[in-house]
Amino acid sequence: MRVSKGDIFERVFINEPGVNLLIEQEAGSRVKIVIVNLEISKSRGLEVSNNITISQLGEGCSTEIYALAFLHGSDSVTTETHVTHAVGGGTSVQLIKFVLDDNSRGRFIGDLKIAPDAQQTEAHQTNRNLLLSETAEMRTQPQLEIYADDVKATHGASTGQLDESALFYMQQRGIDKQKARQLLVNAFMKEVLNTIGDERVREQLLNSIDGVVE
Repeated sequence: MRVSKGDIFERVFINEPGVNLLIEQEAGSRVKIVIVNLEISKSRGLEVSNNITISQLGEGCSTEIYALAFLHGSDSVTTETHVTHAVGGGTSVQLIKFVLDDNSRGRFIGDLKIAPDAQQTEAHQTNRNLLLSETAEMRTQPQLEIYADDVKATHGASTGQLDESALFYMQQRGIDKQKARQLLVNAFMKEVLNTIGDERVREQLLNSIDGVVE
């Protein structure tokens, strides 16, 4: 699909079996995509593949991609993004998060390209992952191709477990371990959920994540 000059395309996908988007942006257009996979039932073996491809073909475009997956059991989610800045003056932000428990598997492939003519581009790609079990697995594959000189581009990826010092600090202040784990996981997920503009949808999702951490 093509987003015309100056137009806004914003979409939230919740627990879809898979999201596949191919978007071309004209000058001054804005695109915001939020993908949430919160299949928290442990009786399901969720297998999802999300693929988002966006090309900024006009100057001054804005692209935002946010994704969150909370996985249990044998769930598997792959989120793949391809963002191309073909011309200058555009911005892009990607924030991709996974929370993995049990034997679940997550994968992020992030392809970011800035063409030689795409001067004065600002692009940021971040992938953060939280492992709640020793058997969960996360694979991250950032791929950056930057051919312009006058740009601001960052990328970062991290995978780890809950901060034991933060858990200890909260327990010392009378919060039991289970509640402390829940609060830390919720805080991790809320960074993505809070990007949802629709207040009703945002509050429903924020409420749904309470009590899902053992």
